[in-house]
Amino acid sequence: MTGPVRSVSLAFAILRLLADAGPLTLSDIGRSLGLSPSSCLNLLKTLAGEGAIERAEPGKRYRLTAAWQAAALLRDNGGAAALAERARPLMLRFAQRSEAAVGLWAAVSRERMQLLAHAESDAGMRLRLADEQRQPLGGGAAGRALAAAQGVDARELARRFAPVRWQAALDFDTYAAQVREAAARGFAIDEGFAHRGVVTVAAGLAEPRPGFCLSASIVAGSRSAAEIEALGDGLRQLRDALGAGGVADAGR
Repeated sequence: MTGPVRSVSLAFAILRLLADAGPLTLSDIGRSLGLSPSSCLNLLKTLAGEGAIERAEPGKRYRLTAAWQAAALLRDNGGAAALAERARPLMLRFAQRSEAAVGLWAAVSRERMQLLAHAESDAGMRLRLADEQRQPLGGGAAGRALAAAQGVDARELARRFAPVRWQAALDFDTYAAQVREAAARGFAIDEGFAHRGVVTVAAGLAEPRPGFCLSASIVAGSRSAAEIEALGDGLRQLRDALGAGGVADAGR
């Protein structure tokens, strides 16, 4: 069998994006999915011709037609339920071994990511992630890691950074440098900027779209710098195993 047809995958990514985010402009869609204007327009024209989307005025935005708005399967974030089911045993094993609170996040719009699944160790003192919480797309270690995995440009990075409310002062230049570091080593670190007293490492998955991220959080001061790096390396390996569809060796 040959691999997936890229244009078909992108068409479904557009449909899922519109199902989650509502009407969007061509530029919005192109930036979210990393498409050039010409490629994005061709896909939109094809979907419109097939009756799946329509042009909404004013604002020249595209939206799902009424029939496709009723398609609940489009709201599964590119197979998020299946990905979360596959990730849970890996996350639990990793959480127990590392004594960290582990989360799987999905980009659900141009503005937000949402927690799909989480796992915690059975240590006496531990952090716990709140069910189905949301955070700004650019926020925390997860926001940095996802931006690094997706290779977003400076303009998109600044758009994601702008609405985030950090608990410790963080300027955009420093944030951008941290995203570049995350791209180089395969994981991002947030040391108290998003949540005081908490250190989080995260590793992003650019595929499947619209993008996912694994995170692991610990109490600040509980690990050395070398141990935090090791935690990030372990999470990156978990991410790679999940992205490859493998579970046998992850988290050992």
